[in-house]
Amino acid sequence: MGSQVNYKITVCIKQVPDTENLTSDAMKEDGTVNRSALPAIVNPEDLNALELALSVKDRWGAKVTVMTMGPPSAAEALRQTLFRGADDVVLLTDRKFAASDTLATSYILSSAIKKMQSPDIVMCGRQAIDGDTAQIGPQLADKLDIPQITYTEAILALTPRTIKAQRGFTLGYEIVRCPLPALLTVTESANEPRPPSAKRLLAFRHAQCASEKQKGGIGNKNPDISIPEWTAQDIGCDLERCGGSGSPTKVRKIESVQLVSEDHKEVPPTDEALSDLMLELMNEHTIE
Repeated sequence: MGSQVNYKITVCIKQVPDTENLTSDAMKEDGTVNRSALPAIVNPEDLNALELALSVKDRWGAKVTVMTMGPPSAAEALRQTLFRGADDVVLLTDRKFAASDTLATSYILSSAIKKMQSPDIVMCGRQAIDGDTAQIGPQLADKLDIPQITYTEAILALTPRTIKAQRGFTLGYEIVRCPLPALLTVTESANEPRPPSAKRLLAFRHAQCASEKQKGGIGNKNPDISIPEWTAQDIGCDLERCGGSGSPTKVRKIESVQLVSEDHKEVPPTDEALSDLMLELMNEHTIE
């Protein structure tokens, strides 16, 4: 706050079910996630993307807009980004978006981003924990016709025309440079997301979208901090490319797989038993 705004950054986030708390009710019979059976959180790597955007804001000056697609309840994910430092938020919500796969979702997001008049940088997490496809970022870059830097760990340099970033991999890293505008997918190794600010929490805790207000919501006492809602009509979507109509991905069957070894051996927790096990493993050349 107080720094000159030089760059426009759009961060795409997703509200996802907390897959660390899976239950037997986590999946529906049609192969879709039963989101009502799991607590909802902001996708973890999307918070890394937000943190990277906020670091650009702190260092070079930027306006950070966060966007998500989902039901009105996804406004809670947007509030979480406001608490952390986002300047603006937008909720893409429409029943016509329901059942969208990555192809349809990236089309919807690209239509909304084009309405934002071409941000300099688009950021999103590398992948979401509910699908683990890592497809949204690359598909979105393709639809926006801009270069992409995937697996981003750090932004090393930034000018009005170019960006220089570090990409991280299991066995090392590489440094790349590309022109702006560009899309970045961000990994969990990039940073430690900042916690919500108490000051911003107090300022934005009553921010809500129109749908929440209609349902009684959380009681917005300040009309100036409403969360905008954009529908398919607002962003000029072709309905044949949205929702189930625009989603070629279909789940045909779900199986619960359990890996069970028929040949196993129980070893009591004693020094003698552990010594015998080590000797057996060395004799079999399992370990050297």
